[in-house]
Amino acid sequence: MSTHAVVRDDDYVIDQNWVGYTADDHAVWDFLYRRQRTILADRADEALLRGHEALNLNRGGIPDFAVINEELKARTGFTVVAVPGLVPDEVFFNHLANRRFPAGQFIRGRHQLDYLQEPDIFHDVFGHVPLLTNPVFADYMEAYGKGGLRALQFGKLKNLAALYWYTVEFGLIETAKGLRIYGAGISSSKDESIFALDAPSPNRLRFDLERVMRTEYRIDDYQQSYFVIRSYEDLIRATLDQDFAPLYQRLADGISHLPEAILPTDQVVTAGTQAYARAKASGEVI
Repeated sequence: MSTHAVVRDDDYVIDQNWVGYTADDHAVWDFLYRRQRTILADRADEALLRGHEALNLNRGGIPDFAVINEELKARTGFTVVAVPGLVPDEVFFNHLANRRFPAGQFIRGRHQLDYLQEPDIFHDVFGHVPLLTNPVFADYMEAYGKGGLRALQFGKLKNLAALYWYTVEFGLIETAKGLRIYGAGISSSKDESIFALDAPSPNRLRFDLERVMRTEYRIDDYQQSYFVIRSYEDLIRATLDQDFAPLYQRLADGISHLPEAILPTDQVVTAGTQAYARAKASGEVI
């Protein structure tokens, strides 16, 4: 048993201090919002786009958590809480388990419009929060938080982190209109929003829980594999119907698949490349 001090969620919750944002901070949000909504118009899942509209994230400038929480809580019981940055695992899991999403309070500068490694308010609120208006996905996030608290006992956080990475951050969903984006790491990124659907190089593989939890991931480059779900209902069933204790026993060897690997048991999901070629030729993506 760990001997470190007990960490409380409220030790890491801070005031968003919405009045402290500058005019330039708000202008950066507005620019990023317009740019991403244009790119995502025919790329993002409709549930994500509906979430942007339900929370009125385009009301002008950085959203005030107190305002968007009224609509979000009424829909799914979730709220957004401001945190100073990355928080300890147990704090993060406990927030999700209690239907609170911890979001960064700061916004990137103009010199970081296309990429920054630490998640900021645009990544968290534009990318993550809209799907929390969807009742099924909100249930998945709560279940993930509860599963994370259990995973602490098994020492399998790396495997559980892979599940978060390949679903919540970089997940694709199959729809009647083709593959669409739902992961926040894709939807909040200009170039990866195009790369994920249209580039010829990455693998797009049918989601399988154990396969995903065995797969390494990259934090410093585009993903080499994306996992495709059929629906949010399928995603939550795959986790809630799973007894994780024997699964963690099978995962005793930890992460065993490279990000670029295609296994004999994988089902490859095809995606077009023509749009990516056009975007690259026009300079829309590099």
